[in-house]
Amino acid sequence: MDTSSLLVHTLNGLSFGALLFLVASGFTLIFGLLRIVNLAHGAFYLVGAYIGLLVVAATGNVLLGILVAALAVSALGLGLERTLLKRARGKELPEVLLTIGIAFVIADLCLAAFGGDPKSVTMPSVLSGAVQFGSVTYPRYRLFVVLVAVLVAIGIYLVQHHTKIGAIVRAGVDDREIAAAMGINVDRVFTGMFAFGAALAGLAGVVGAGLLTVLPGADVEILLFALVVVIIGGLGSVKGAAVGSVLIGLVDAYSKAWIPELSYFTIFAPMALVLVFRPAGLFGRTA
Repeated sequence: MDTSSLLVHTLNGLSFGALLFLVASGFTLIFGLLRIVNLAHGAFYLVGAYIGLLVVAATGNVLLGILVAALAVSALGLGLERTLLKRARGKELPEVLLTIGIAFVIADLCLAAFGGDPKSVTMPSVLSGAVQFGSVTYPRYRLFVVLVAVLVAIGIYLVQHHTKIGAIVRAGVDDREIAAAMGINVDRVFTGMFAFGAALAGLAGVVGAGLLTVLPGADVEILLFALVVVIIGGLGSVKGAAVGSVLIGLVDAYSKAWIPELSYFTIFAPMALVLVFRPAGLFGRTA
């Protein structure tokens, strides 16, 4: 394989990894506080993608589509957490089964509303076209996805480590009982974090609608990749989500280019090894 092909596959891996980070960061943040695996997170991604498609089709503004989708999915997550998940909090199996049921309901509603045909976001001129890297011509939109993921990662880091909100969230993650004893409204923190994680899924849905096609079943596929990322990186660790996303994105790109018949094996084999030798993940901590 020549240098140009290697560069293209590397950029493909980084752009797909960037999308995975947008999905997995919200997923792992929700787990970090609520201690549940929100299996409706992929459905939030799907809803965000379809809302983004509608907004971009009506206005031609991708940034507006991202904003509206993030806010709408955040409101959806907030409503579900307040009305359904709150009643099952602390009961691990009911919580997981409830999120699975929510995912099925949302997926069927999306199928009924938008049909089963693949759809994608139409890019404005500023994001369409390509950028030249020497002898390599690469789509501008994929670089935009990487930029969005980097900005989101920086924003999460700054909020986590340099704001009072971040300190409260970290306190709730480390020891929720002590945090509650110190006067922190942990329940409100849980709700806010769930809404924020849902917003990240909605944002990722719009971004992913321009990178991949949106169709029924896309929620399950992206959720599986996000699960692999957070298991490798460590549940509750945003740093782990970033490292895991880059790793899985690159592995996926290289394996599809070199050994496509084993592409799923190369994704799930590292996850199995991490579970055997480091069950908490590369950056996770044992509860």
